[in-house]
Amino acid sequence: MPKQLILCDCMSSQTIDADALAKASGMACSKVHTQLCLGEIDIASAAISNGDAIIACQQERRRFEALAADLETGAPDFIDLRDRAGWSSDERPKLAKMAALIAEADLPGDQPKLFDITSQGLCLIICADQAALEFARQLSEHLSVTVLLPPRLANGDDLAPDPQFDIVFGRLRQVSGHIGNFAITIDEFSELIPGGRGATGATAPQDGAQSGCDIIVDLSGNEPLFPAPHKRDGYLRADPGSAPATAKAVFNASHLTGTFEKPLYIKLDEQLCAHSRAQKPGCSKCIDNCPTGALSSAGDFAAIDPAICAGCGTCSAICPSGAISYDAPSTAETFRRMEVLASTYRKIAGSAPRLMVHDGDFGREMISLCARYDRGLPADVIPLEVTALAAFGHAEMLAALGCGFASVLILMAPDTERPALEGEVEIAAAIAGKNLAGLLDISDPTQLPAALYDQEPQTAVEKPVSLLGSRRQVTRLAAKAIRPENAAITLPENAPYGAVIVDTASCTLCLACTSLCPSDALGDNPEAPQLRFQESACLQCGLCRNICPENAITLKPQLNLADDALSHQVLHEEEAFACVECGKPFGVKSTVMRITEKLAGKHAMFENSDKVRLIQMCDDCRVGAQFHSADNPFAGDERPRVRTTDDYLSKRRDH
Repeated sequence: MPKQLILCDCMSSQTIDADALAKASGMACSKVHTQLCLGEIDIASAAISNGDAIIACQQERRRFEALAADLETGAPDFIDLRDRAGWSSDERPKLAKMAALIAEADLPGDQPKLFDITSQGLCLIICADQAALEFARQLSEHLSVTVLLPPRLANGDDLAPDPQFDIVFGRLRQVSGHIGNFAITIDEFSELIPGGRGATGATAPQDGAQSGCDIIVDLSGNEPLFPAPHKRDGYLRADPGSAPATAKAVFNASHLTGTFEKPLYIKLDEQLCAHSRAQKPGCSKCIDNCPTGALSSAGDFAAIDPAICAGCGTCSAICPSGAISYDAPSTAETFRRMEVLASTYRKIAGSAPRLMVHDGDFGREMISLCARYDRGLPADVIPLEVTALAAFGHAEMLAALGCGFASVLILMAPDTERPALEGEVEIAAAIAGKNLAGLLDISDPTQLPAALYDQEPQTAVEKPVSLLGSRRQVTRLAAKAIRPENAAITLPENAPYGAVIVDTASCTLCLACTSLCPSDALGDNPEAPQLRFQESACLQCGLCRNICPENAITLKPQLNLADDALSHQVLHEEEAFACVECGKPFGVKSTVMRITEKLAGKHAMFENSDKVRLIQMCDDCRVGAQFHSADNPFAGDERPRVRTTDDYLSKRRDH
């Protein structure tokens, strides 16, 4: 069923041309209403009942969703035209931008993959003193609570038992896990003895006590128990000296019971992972940069714990091979959204827009505030809301430029994983130019318009490219559109593209590097002693460098846009040695001669010329020569005749 865009000018605070917008976007548009959320709510009700409405208002989304629930029908779709385009002091036409936003909103989205996590309400409260016991009493009405106090309080005279919760003493040695499945190890562990008269006592302390819980409320005031503690589901930490923060943590903990749906943010293809081969280290970027510690080594590949993963997307952006990809939504969906935004705008405006990428909380609020109280966004700046800013890596930035945007800026949020994202911007800027990709590190909404209106105009690509293929393939396509001169672009050290430099004087063509290369960038030639290399496939993971016994390999980060980077080139080759017996070429001549020189007459097994000739024979001839030699190691007495049934029967007859 075709959808209809329900328009509202928000009490005449913006200008919308319904006819022009319908023609530009190809979507049926209603007349422009002025107070759809209040005075004209009946019109909204009728449109929602039809089941084909897209409400052009995000501010009152909850009101319209509640209306749909009352009508017992599905919630409508929404699009924000007011804050993103309508409320702007830019005198340039807004039609192209509005049409682009509508076209993007009409795209079908990927449904996230989910899994269940169950919490039964077993809560551990970690306290530094008895002052937090009141919070335990509050939580015990909702959860099964145990309070962990320091060992020094185990024999406190003023510590009375409380039947609503348990009290234990000890020192945390190790904590791991997530909501519904925390594992805890406690040293100096003892339990409060509730019986008896007078002062309470405690059991004898013991080390290494193990237990588990579903929720941890940390009111100790010590260092966090986990990296990126605000991203660890089920771990609530608050400053015990701040009553509001503590109350908030207790309130949030009281709601953490039941079964929760958690998205599977990341998709992992173990076959593509370049983490390790044959116990030699390769790429560990994802493990080193994961803020929550959800990634760990599992031998030849990195493994992810989806229950710990917070979906920041850092691993997806920096993975050189594509083994890790963001899946909520997928990279392909992000590419598709950017293409639609750029192509729709360019078709109507005849010029290139700029892209501003932001998250769904901080960025959305910044746009809303600067639109309501300041100049709003420029007419050529199209905002793109993404689930995870850190997942918008250099490939996505270059894709935006390649599909027709003049520049791309990322509006940083306070909790954005900065180091990895800054590295991705550095790579994108090295390829495209420093003025085409960058970060907006702004927290004041009044400063956002100034940064956007004052930006120098940039020239976009003349012929946008289609964003098809993997992130590496799209990066190369976009880079060739931006840099048509097909140069080799020098990149930062952390870049996943580059060349392999071989010291031919040291290389023995042992080809150990080819057997470990995870992307087949390095290969051999079955017909001749050669080391071959395809630069476009190189991940710069370092496995070849780490396995080389001669230390003959170094890496050179660069993006070679020439066509010869797509095919195998010979890095090193030598003359093959001809077998002295049959003449068949085998091995490397210099290596065979070097081994001959080192062993001939200098080793007990190669004292005479016949033995030395074995070194200079191919495998087949070497086996034949040894078999027919006087001291043949395979020689032996003739095998006895196999005994048969007749032999046994004749023996019986003889007796």
